[in-house]
Amino acid sequence: MFFVASLPLHAQPQAWGWDDGTVPYVNTPMEIVERMLRMAEVKSGDYLIDLGSGDGRIVIEAAKRGARGLGVDYDPRLVKVATGNARRAGVADRVRFETRDIFDTDLSRASVITMYLLPDFNAKLLPRLLGLKPGTRIVSHDGGIGDWPPDERLEVRAPEKTVGVGGLSRVELWIVPADAHGAWSSELGAHGGAWRFNIAQKFQVLEVGAVAQGRDLLVRASRLRGKEIKLVVTGVVNDHAWHHLFTGTLRGERIDGQVTVSDGNVTKIHPWRATRAR
Repeated sequence: MFFVASLPLHAQPQAWGWDDGTVPYVNTPMEIVERMLRMAEVKSGDYLIDLGSGDGRIVIEAAKRGARGLGVDYDPRLVKVATGNARRAGVADRVRFETRDIFDTDLSRASVITMYLLPDFNAKLLPRLLGLKPGTRIVSHDGGIGDWPPDERLEVRAPEKTVGVGGLSRVELWIVPADAHGAWSSELGAHGGAWRFNIAQKFQVLEVGAVAQGRDLLVRASRLRGKEIKLVVTGVVNDHAWHHLFTGTLRGERIDGQVTVSDGNVTKIHPWRATRAR
């Protein structure tokens, strides 16, 4: 492995090596670092953990945005380089770097996870990542996470990635979803009566059935983004054609939010609460 510790962070060349004989070490280009942090919306109050932190650039750039962070790497030489880079960047009080196995790292404190690992390693991390608190953002450079589909994907031309023409990098974002599956009931009163939602879930992808006034209604769209759920339902309720936009926050066995009801002429907003039957 080679790296040039005497160069400033932004000037370090792309380095190739092997940390434990299995995972190659390659610096993430600074353009990609910027895109990753923007995609994850890293801000003050976040705690970022970078898995395979190399020279520390992702954690350091996150700290410049007001976040705190931890970088873990198998190679103690890289941990030493990253620690020195943080000191020179003036963020040593907001970050730390440790030599440890990524599979032995406690991720529970993180609001953001970043990584540039081989897809096989990402797949092994899948159960632990899904077990993090809903709303945790995970950003990966050039590596999916098993069969978990990303919430967002971006392809970026990165001139640093290859010599000459530059390379294409893929940046993907996952937001840990809340548990939304099950049968949910709610009472919308005079503007809708009793409703029932039957939700099947795989990762953040939902299949939803809706019933109101004993009638099956069409769920045209659904989205789960962390704890935030959105359902768009159309159909006939109380002999009138209605469009219902349900938005809410999952809080364990209930959903709190609002429903926007429109018949094409009049739009009204009402509170909405649903409870799950176990």
